[in-house]
Amino acid sequence: MNQVYSRGLQSALVTALCASGCVSTPQISYRDDVHPILAEKCIDCHTPPYGEGYRNTGLDMRRYEGLMKGSLYGPVVVPGNSNVSPLNMLVEGRAGRLSRILESQHKPMTDHEIEVLHLWVEQGARDN
Repeated sequence: MNQVYSRGLQSALVTALCASGCVSTPQISYRDDVHPILAEKCIDCHTPPYGEGYRNTGLDMRRYEGLMKGSLYGPVVVPGNSNVSPLNMLVEGRAGRLSRILESQHKPMTDHEIEVLHLWVEQGARDN
């Protein structure tokens, strides 16, 4: 299913459910929700000076500040826009060859973990 159609379908579903008063979007916390995912799946490789991901990209994911600083190639998170945020593109499999490399060499993220990262970025990627 194409991404735009899928997101449109999700939006329509959320709107319909919210109209009935039974669903709300959870507020995502960096400290409680995002950092534990990064700690389990990303930080080992993105820790200076020897982590392979750090050596290849300069991305230090140990703390919020390092994540938001980005990599040698630019920002990794675009607050409020998960469609163009490289972090989301990578974990959602929308980064082409890089996504395939990530999948083959690392622990894959669950759909829930991917959704948490998506919501966090959409909510502004706050340090909360």
